[in-house]
Amino acid sequence: MDDARTDVVDMRTPSHLQRFHLAVRRPANWLELIRYCVVGGSGYAVNLGVFWLAGHRVPYLVAFVIAFVVAATSNFVLNRGWTFRVMHGKPHHQYVRFVGVSAVALVVDLIVLAVLVERAGAGKLPAAAVAILVATPVSFFGNKLWSFR
Repeated sequence: MDDARTDVVDMRTPSHLQRFHLAVRRPANWLELIRYCVVGGSGYAVNLGVFWLAGHRVPYLVAFVIAFVVAATSNFVLNRGWTFRVMHGKPHHQYVRFVGVSAVALVVDLIVLAVLVERAGAGKLPAAAVAILVATPVSFFGNKLWSFR
């Protein structure tokens, strides 16, 4: 590499750290994260609302899964069209990947929820709120790097 250009990252085989460093320096990525959080906020409200409604009729873990599916579906539509502005690929393939990422996030959600309710004695609704917040980074990076790349 030319000595005058030592500040340029070698992009032939970028490491994860190099990719991260370049990504955080792009304003468009920060705007994308803000849109993701707005969509996530709406999904958060949908999730908690459905959880609250379903929680009166079925066991709380089942209610959480139902709420998660409803919120994940609305989030897919909003994230594809607005957050990541994806116009390429086949939506049903992306939805399958999105559901895969969501399933991993759901496992994280359920573990946190169960630990907070069963071990820490937290209320079910506040525990659900915390569980969703803990799983959010898992879903963002999974969707950005795989579902909607």
